[in-house]
Amino acid sequence: MTLDVLQSKLTHLPDTPGVYLFKNVQGEIIYIGKAAVLANRVRSYFQKGTDHSPKTTLLVSQVADLETMVTRSELEALILESNLVKRHKPRFNIVLRDDKQYPYVRLPIKDDFPRLSIVRRVQKDGALYYGPYTPTNALRETLKVIKHVFPLATCTIDIDGTADRACIEFEIKRCMAPCTGNQSREDYHQIVKQVRQFLEGRDHELLDSLRAKMEAAAEREEFEEAARVRDRLFKIERMLEKQRITQTSAAEQDVIGLARQGAAVDLQILFVRGGLLIGRKDFFWPQSADAPDEELVRSAIEQFYNKDGQPPKEVLVPTDFEDTTLIEQWLSDKRGESVRVLAPERGAKHQLVLLAEENAAAAAADHLRDVELDRQAGEELKRLLRLNHAPRRIEGFDISNTMGNQSVASMAVWEDGQMKKTDYRWFKIRTVEGANDFASMKEVVTRRYGREKNLAQPDLILIDGGLGQLGAALEGLKDTGHQTLQILGLAKARGDKEERVFLAGRKNPVVLKPHSPATHLLQRIRDEAHRFAITFHRKLRGQSLLASVLDQVPGIGTERRNRLLNQFGSLEHLGSASDDALRSAGLTTDTILQLRKTVTHQSAPSGTATTIQARSTSRFK
Repeated sequence: MTLDVLQSKLTHLPDTPGVYLFKNVQGEIIYIGKAAVLANRVRSYFQKGTDHSPKTTLLVSQVADLETMVTRSELEALILESNLVKRHKPRFNIVLRDDKQYPYVRLPIKDDFPRLSIVRRVQKDGALYYGPYTPTNALRETLKVIKHVFPLATCTIDIDGTADRACIEFEIKRCMAPCTGNQSREDYHQIVKQVRQFLEGRDHELLDSLRAKMEAAAEREEFEEAARVRDRLFKIERMLEKQRITQTSAAEQDVIGLARQGAAVDLQILFVRGGLLIGRKDFFWPQSADAPDEELVRSAIEQFYNKDGQPPKEVLVPTDFEDTTLIEQWLSDKRGESVRVLAPERGAKHQLVLLAEENAAAAAADHLRDVELDRQAGEELKRLLRLNHAPRRIEGFDISNTMGNQSVASMAVWEDGQMKKTDYRWFKIRTVEGANDFASMKEVVTRRYGREKNLAQPDLILIDGGLGQLGAALEGLKDTGHQTLQILGLAKARGDKEERVFLAGRKNPVVLKPHSPATHLLQRIRDEAHRFAITFHRKLRGQSLLASVLDQVPGIGTERRNRLLNQFGSLEHLGSASDDALRSAGLTTDTILQLRKTVTHQSAPSGTATTIQARSTSRFK
């Protein structure tokens, strides 16, 4: 696009709210922003004499075209900007590389007998949602405590009090068997109330009520019941001591802290629920010296909460920014009630921000150490392979099968110091019969480099195996015309501890030093490819097992079988599904009876994973 055309677009910008997209000469979107008045905001980039930051100056120098999208309000512009940044990830925007949905605990309090479940989408369905829990071990720890302390049902059957007998959970006192009528709805909801108090941080109410219950049981000389309540008290107090942070408020808060070390920036979000620190999320940018704190915090809020999660009642931030009111309005709409964004300067809330900043500083130091180790590993690989430059992208391959059955392959990707999971790929082996890792490796390499056009080419290919696997991979590269790509095999000799690198054209391997950065990097990529292959292999085995069970049930054809696979995901979930859930999947009463008989008589082989997940076509090649 000529400068005259760009100038014409600048002259005719709308005086309305909206989003603007800057593009380079290749037509790539390099920056996305929002504005209350598009004309004023966009023209401000190109006014002569404006004192821009180095980052903005570089951005403006690369703008060859622009596009605007008009919205009815600034709030709509904020939402559109957030969605577009998430989709396009422009290089000049502050982008959160992690776009996962975070886990929440769901408690459907309107049910007669509510049970906890883990979800990744918060819906307005009358249920209560607690979270987010990240890392997920925080969620596992919380659910473990709840299961051991509060005797809630964990099954998925319809509870109507007519079951003939209770399950093992009743025998070990982790459920009071409402399914058999042993526990009333009112008594069950007393337990639900206690779980709510625990999850919401109302521990004073919870502990006081349990102490009163323990003392009342002791007065009635029901000493076994009193001992059970005493043990529950002890476990809850121990759990609260681990997670309680220094404050008395029971508010829901997300606390954001920033730390800078040179050009690197780390941002931490602490999740505080009812005064309990239930988790945290870390974001790291190695080169963000020019980005002001306000831009980093605002971008993190926009992108992090642009999910199906639920914002807290308060977001504590380390710095004010211009459109705080707009952000509050957006978050309040998502939550369904008022949300405040505060930059506290004193008091307990300020101390929480300082705590988040301390965590960010520690995380930044860890990231920078990892960056330095990866740099050393790259230089070592450069010398080892006589490369022109240290590799920035490495793709690792592995094969997995069981006695030649369900043979699969995986590709894990390391790029710029981190595993790039969006580029991972799974492969079903199509042309090889039996356990032939060499032929399987050739097929996978041929398919990856002969057909996959949407991925960047690697600087280095890592094959899990020795000369045989390396030779097969080389044949695949030759067939695709990519024999110039650098490749190596990584394997250990039987009984040895040292890793050996096998190179094309060399008979004898290079022995790596056990503790060198290059060794650790190659092992990390190889192990990740192996983990990814095993995960896929287990899914296929589970799918095969569940499909074979469904094929034995009269009334379930191919279409219905596939629907059941996608809906219930595993043999265990299908067998424990309620009659209503099965009817909603299209099964008749007779078919449900036949299904239950078949599932009851089936048992998966030891170690067989039966979990099936809906396939993402973008990851299956």
